[in-house]
Parts: sequence; C-alpha cells; structure tokens
Amino acid sequence: MSLLERLNNDMKQAMKNKEKDKLVVIRMIKASLQNEGIKLGSDLSEEDELSVLSREVKQRKDSLHEFEKAGRIDLVDKVRAELQHVEIYMPEQLSEEKLSEIVKETISETGATSKKEMGKVMAALMPKVKGKADGSLVNKLVQQHLS
Repeated sequence: MSLLERLNNDMKQAMKNKEKDKLVVIRMIKASLQNEGIKLGSDLSEEDELSVLSREVKQRKDSLHEFEKAGRIDLVDKVRAELQHVEIYMPEQLSEEKLSEIVKETISETGATSKKEMGKVMAALMPKVKGKADGSLVNKLVQQHLS
C-alpha cells in the first residue's frame, strides 16, 4: 500500500472517529506530499515521500525545541501530539548501536581518518540512513568515530 493510500485510509478513519488532531496532521502531510509532487512535476518516488516525511518530522522537532525554550507548554503538547502522528508513517528508526555500526562501516569504506573528511563520510552515509535516523545523531556519531 502506497503512502498516499495509507494516508487516505487513515484520514477516513480519523473522520469516522472524530479525531480532529490526527485529521489535521494527515491533511498537512498530504498537502506537503502534493506540493512536492507539483514542484517535481511528477509522481513522488518512495525516496521523495521519505524526504517529505523527514522534513515534516524535523519541522516539528524544531518547533518543539523552540516552544520548550519559550515555556509554551500548551504548544509543546500540541506539537508533541502532531509529531507522534507523523512518526507513524516513518520507517522504523535505527537504534544507536546499529547506527554506530553503519557509521564505522562507512568510515572504513571512505577511508576517512580525521574530522576534516567528515563531509565525505556524511555524503556516503546519509543515503544509507535517510529517514531511518535523525541527522543530528548521525552527525554526533560521525564526529565521535572520527576523533
């Protein structure tokens, strides 16, 4: 089942169950996917869909961080709930241990030995873990293994 079909089914179910918060999030995701399709001028590939979902998750995590800093508990709860609804559509996230193994493999594949070569490692690594791991965690692990 494609992501769009899954979203449509979940949207219908949310309407039936009168889950307004979930419905709003599903509509936002669908709108983002449709906008990306229009921007690209073609149907979205699975990788494109994953990019859109990753962007949605990142936006909400950034908002969550800012609202927590500002002490806006009301908005923190709202964004946290939205984030949970979006993450349902993301692939299963890699554990830190598994991610660390992939980082080590990629470092040995690229032959990187210092932090100066971090860009080369990240360029090879990100396609492998796209949508399956948080970019900031990947960055932190690469820095740890290169130091």
